[in-house]
Amino acid sequence: MFTPQDQMMAFAGPGGAQRFGLRTAPLRAPVAPSRPGLRLPGIAPRWAGIALHWNAVRTGIERWFAKRDLVPDLAEDIGSARWFRGFGTMLALGAAAVLLWPSFAPLSAAPTTVLDDAARDELRVQGLRPLAFGADNGRHMIATAAVIPLATAPERPSIDLAATLGTGDSFPRMLQRAGLASADIVRVLDLVTTQVKPGAIAAGTRFAIRLGARTSPAQPRPLEQLSFRPRFDLALDIRRSGGGLTLASNAIAVATAPMRVRGIVGGSLYRSARAAGAPPSTVQDYLRAIDQHMAFEEIAPGDEFDLVYSNRRATTGEQQPGDLVYAGIVRAGKPVLQLLRWGSDGAFYSPQGMAQGAQETSGAFGAPVNGRITSNYGARRHPILGYMRMHAGVDFGAGWGAPIYATTDGRVSFAGWHGGHGNYVRLDHGGGIGTGYGHMSRIAVSPGMAVRRGQVIGYVGSTGLSTGPHLHYEMYRNGQTVNPLSIGAITRRAEVDPVQLAAFRSKLAQITALKANTAIR
Repeated sequence: MFTPQDQMMAFAGPGGAQRFGLRTAPLRAPVAPSRPGLRLPGIAPRWAGIALHWNAVRTGIERWFAKRDLVPDLAEDIGSARWFRGFGTMLALGAAAVLLWPSFAPLSAAPTTVLDDAARDELRVQGLRPLAFGADNGRHMIATAAVIPLATAPERPSIDLAATLGTGDSFPRMLQRAGLASADIVRVLDLVTTQVKPGAIAAGTRFAIRLGARTSPAQPRPLEQLSFRPRFDLALDIRRSGGGLTLASNAIAVATAPMRVRGIVGGSLYRSARAAGAPPSTVQDYLRAIDQHMAFEEIAPGDEFDLVYSNRRATTGEQQPGDLVYAGIVRAGKPVLQLLRWGSDGAFYSPQGMAQGAQETSGAFGAPVNGRITSNYGARRHPILGYMRMHAGVDFGAGWGAPIYATTDGRVSFAGWHGGHGNYVRLDHGGGIGTGYGHMSRIAVSPGMAVRRGQVIGYVGSTGLSTGPHLHYEMYRNGQTVNPLSIGAITRRAEVDPVQLAAFRSKLAQITALKANTAIR
């Protein structure tokens, strides 16, 4: 094996004992001894003389080049005659290389073959291409007398379809788009109405439809079978039997049990709960419940979320999330917030309030409409009546038809025409607190309905004593109007008896004893 130094010495050529790149001594051509009468074996005397003469000429040329030193090292003796001689050699070799430079002219390719229509069709029918790109694989033969032409192509005896009821769609329109005859649609509606209202079928319900053979292409196919599940606990099957449609209902047993999901809060409380397996609707209810009692800014990564919801499981294996039962936040192993759904109103209450003999919920009021304040609470000259009068609310300027929102959770105590207020809605929030919304163009709620904060209850208008579209927003405390801007939150309290308190504590202990991701059987 050669070392790098040995390789450098080898590249140096003669004089390798010296350092690489240094000028070496010129080679001396060997001098052939002159012997009279020397003959080369195997060569005729004539050619032997020519060979000896050529050998003498070649030796003279080698000696001349060896004396002249035409390729010296240009790194030495810069500016001397020897250096210029080497420089001239370099220029001469470069000029020779340029003169002998090859040509890079493009090569002429063979001309492309021109295909006529017949050749193109021949290649198309014999080529292999996917059928999706219109392939005609194989050679087509002309039909012979053995081929019997058909007047019409035969149809399938039945067609299976899958349909989904979309948002804003109706059950009859969906059946019509599926290709059902009008008589079959009327009969299906009559049968389904005996079990469930067609308008109560939820969006997203899937239908399995089978259409039979028809008598002529101009007639719609008759309905053979229609299967769907209008409710989680009910399955309906409509079949054609004996020339008519019959309905078979199948009640599905559903078991409901609380399901607990618990995990560590990461960068997002929603994503952390979803990653732990909580359904999206349950996580949204959990966030709403927590928001009414605790600011999200107080929840830090590393805290634990704790929620329990009623899980419905059918005997067929499907599961459906129900109402949220419990919502909590745990920090350092201790519960910071515990909320349990309690009472007929379905509200969440904390154990601290129950321990004090009361149920409590607190929440900040939101904006009733997206608009600016045009008139504050207090005495003013009425723009229509023309005299000083107490303005018992705050006016918000907004465009006609803008949605009006409930400022916090409550129940509708009045919805209808209310004199100078025009179309008017009043909400009772408990604890003697109520809010009123006037001059609506349209009311979206009815008396007795429970509403949540941010829910649309109506739309901006100019009914009653009004000069233009706006919202008149009022707030009541124990039946008396107060400045809505002076109250930022409310507290509702209702006395409970010891029996309810004991039942609340028992239910809370049962829920908190449930293991995560398991259900009470």
